[in-house]
Amino acid sequence: MIFKTLSVPNVRISVVERIKTVRPDSRALWGKMTASQMLCHLSDSFGCAFGDIPLALVGSLLHQTVLMSVALWVPVPWPKNYQTRPEMDQLIGGTPPGEFAADRKHLVQRVEKFGRPGFDFTPSLHPIFGKMSPAEWRRWGYLHVDHHLRQFGA
Repeated sequence: MIFKTLSVPNVRISVVERIKTVRPDSRALWGKMTASQMLCHLSDSFGCAFGDIPLALVGSLLHQTVLMSVALWVPVPWPKNYQTRPEMDQLIGGTPPGEFAADRKHLVQRVEKFGRPGFDFTPSLHPIFGKMSPAEWRRWGYLHVDHHLRQFGA
């Protein structure tokens, strides 16, 4: 089985094209986020992976092993309405939406940087899964963006 990841150029291009279909008035099929909040949420999440946004590790050893393996490598959709970390929640501590086109452009830039070969994830910790390899980060990045793009029908 071939798993989609942001390290694959055509997968990254497809994700960027899907991001470009999201509009300010796009409605969520589930959850409470607006399209603008979703763009900022994803950008903030990549900021965590870049080490720009420090997060406390809240995942247990079970989360860092079994749950991470299931979330990244078992081909089932992620659960809907999962409570996000406060630092990634645009209503609590996340980056508030600004101008829609600028927020979308910022997210596209982060997706492209994230998938670039040679990007160093060494200082980054996922708040639930802990230390992840570059392959795991890029798989997570794809799944996280895909989850939220599907949330908005993109």
